[in-house]
Amino acid sequence: MKHLLEKLNRPIVDDMKQFQESYKESLKSDVKLIDTVIQYISRRKGKQLRPRLSLLSARMCGNPNELTYKAASMVEILHVATLIHDDVVDDADLRRGWPSVNRIWKNKISILVGDFMFSKALANMIKLDNLKAISILSNISERLSEGEILQIEKAIKKDITEEIYFKMVSDKTACLFSAACELGALTTTTNEVHHEIMSEFGMKLGIAFQIKDDLFDIIGTVSDIGKPIGFDVKKNMLTLPMIYMLSQHKGRNKKSIQQKLKKHVKSKDVKKLREMVEESGGIEYAQKQIVWVSNEARKLLDVFPNSEYKDALNIALDFNIERVK
Repeated sequence: MKHLLEKLNRPIVDDMKQFQESYKESLKSDVKLIDTVIQYISRRKGKQLRPRLSLLSARMCGNPNELTYKAASMVEILHVATLIHDDVVDDADLRRGWPSVNRIWKNKISILVGDFMFSKALANMIKLDNLKAISILSNISERLSEGEILQIEKAIKKDITEEIYFKMVSDKTACLFSAACELGALTTTTNEVHHEIMSEFGMKLGIAFQIKDDLFDIIGTVSDIGKPIGFDVKKNMLTLPMIYMLSQHKGRNKKSIQQKLKKHVKSKDVKKLREMVEESGGIEYAQKQIVWVSNEARKLLDVFPNSEYKDALNIALDFNIERVK
């Protein structure tokens, strides 16, 4: 998996350095506590896949510029702000294998720092000086919140369908991937068809990415994914493998499972649920969906000439399929 990430990054090593400078500059603050929390987050920055996708999309469509790096920074800032707020909502103690911000600084500081990052993203949008780019970023800010609230609503009612699931995933996860790719193209070409293609490519990759995360919540380990297994199950979140499992049950049997899920699932029950999901074919179904959606994304890139940047975007799809965290 590591070799795929290295291949993905190889064509944009210098671009990533410029992105890092833009990202750091965008989050400057005169408040020491804010800087301390931001520095903590930055040291555990993860794969930074979204800005990488933005830069690769930009390179495939043209030549990156200052606008490209700013746009990539805004996407990453929105992503990190969302993670901070998510950890508060989920009462999570771990993020990427390290204590979460809310565990160290408690909920109040976490929420305020997340708000600070959102406000910085919004303030820096004006500097983009591009109405379409500003519209894309404003739209995803709204969709991120709606997707998270929709997930909580459906977790309470336990009436989520596959159609609602994909709507929720598109809003709370995939829209950021979509924006990253579209903004990369938007900042380097005026070809609107290419803008739309990259937006759709990012959306499909983002959906595949979230389904993969769904699998980790059932078959992953703490060392692999940096948070407890069965996390979403215990938080009463219905993910694709579980939705498929429920679809295989009818009548009283299905209602019985739904009633159990409406209660706070205990650690000892997670193993039983995992076995039920596996026996129903839910894990295999989710894996097949990842491959299918990824192949649909791959086809979209056929309109572009062969290049190391196109190869790297295809590698991003392979990386998601093979990743273990």
